[in-house]
Amino acid sequence: MTTQEMMNKIAAVLADAKSAVLATVDKEGHPHARWMTPAVVPDMPGVLLAVTAPDFKKILQLDDNNRVEWLIQTKSLDQIINVRGGINIIDNPSLKAQVMESVGRHLNIFWRVNPDKTDFVVLETVIEEAAWYQPMKNHREVVTFDVEER
Repeated sequence: MTTQEMMNKIAAVLADAKSAVLATVDKEGHPHARWMTPAVVPDMPGVLLAVTAPDFKKILQLDDNNRVEWLIQTKSLDQIINVRGGINIIDNPSLKAQVMESVGRHLNIFWRVNPDKTDFVVLETVIEEAAWYQPMKNHREVVTFDVEER
């Protein structure tokens, strides 16, 4: 499977799931997992994007260690994707608008805990590896992304 084919799988599973679990590690080495709403933007290959408030605890965790893993699964659990990489925290108005267009309508809970619709940053996960599973078929494919090419 190519990286583009894997990005297509990620986009398809996200279209079904609408959310995913992001796992980070704090400075003491303790893992933290939380539901988020990531997106794939077609003209940004090899990245997964999400939004968060700049004062949420995950920002401190990412400042200490930007290594993350995402868990994405279809509602029927027939496809599961793990995505590993490093997150960049970006505060760019153009990128924020692009990401909001993709995921804004799915951020109901985020807007309840962060009512200021202008106070957010983009989390850009630069994908290093993604694994796609079909558990009922005992099928697994792993794709390593070439970070140097981006």
